[in-house]
Amino acid sequence: MIILPDKTIRVGFSVVGVGAILLQNIDSVETVSSLWSKVKAYEEIGTFEKFIAALVLLYSSGAILYNNGVIEKNKKHETS
Repeated sequence: MIILPDKTIRVGFSVVGVGAILLQNIDSVETVSSLWSKVKAYEEIGTFEKFIAALVLLYSSGAILYNNGVIEKNKKHETS
């Protein structure tokens, strides 16, 4: 699994790229399973393992919050 893109892996197929896809698909609040249901058909995501790796990256960077089983975008990190 490639975290960052390189000359052989396009951005969309890296964990960073998958994180961007996830952010685009998070409506106000989502559960992990509801978000997985929405995005699992994306070719770039491919596996549940990569999906979870992207969620971990987003959570670690502060882009998303996870409380009581619910994922939401961190409003402090959104740009206008």
